[in-house]
Amino acid sequence: MTYKNIVVDKKKAYAIIQFNRAHEMNALSKEMRLEFNDALLDVEMDQQMKALVITGGEYVFSAGMDIKEMSSLSNVEIDDYFESMKRYLKKIYSYPKPVIAAVGGIALGGGFNIVTVCDLIVASESAIFCHPELKFGLSPLFYPLSQIVGVTKAKEIVMLGEPIGANEAERIGLVNKVAPPEKFMQEAEKIAETLSTRSVKAFEELKNICSIVPRMDKIAALDLELSIGGMLFARDERKIHMNEVLFMEKLRKKKPE
Repeated sequence: MTYKNIVVDKKKAYAIIQFNRAHEMNALSKEMRLEFNDALLDVEMDQQMKALVITGGEYVFSAGMDIKEMSSLSNVEIDDYFESMKRYLKKIYSYPKPVIAAVGGIALGGGFNIVTVCDLIVASESAIFCHPELKFGLSPLFYPLSQIVGVTKAKEIVMLGEPIGANEAERIGLVNKVAPPEKFMQEAEKIAETLSTRSVKAFEELKNICSIVPRMDKIAALDLELSIGGMLFARDERKIHMNEVLFMEKLRKKKPE
């Protein structure tokens, strides 16, 4: 499918969705949001695609919501406007496949929101994160950010609205890895390629565990994780993978010194 505001690049086992509205700093217009939702569904349904990278390219991830569009909204359009945001944020949050944000340049407001609902975040050294919404009389999205950096730090980020550079983002645990501008996409794709080799079912269950257990008491969490572990262990896939490991061990033993 061809889109106007995004580009979907399907590799052998993972896909890249790139925002393609550079002349507007990848601001999330209505048309772009609709295309983004369609692309997320397309990649999810494609069984060949085992992982997803979301990026805005080298210079900007996304400047957030389209200010021109927001300023012209009538009151009757507001519900639909926020519903369109909820669709892709909830879709990424509950995505059965690993989702990696590859952030080059700025990720502001609504763009920052997309980053925080991804599973892993790779940032260029030039990346800048910021939640300026409060300055416009709007409320930033707090929950996903607080799950990553903790409540206290998240309050500081959304209340002060100060920009955060890539190195500081890594220091506070906001991003997983920082790379030079010319290499951050390579790093993100390397992670996607690695994760695409993992068991689809096991990864889906792991994502559920990561989402659920932080809200449980320790005994209930232990019970849940071991129950899921037992279910996965009983599957034939486990035997196949373990036999592959044993086969590799046999090869190593036969390898001449």
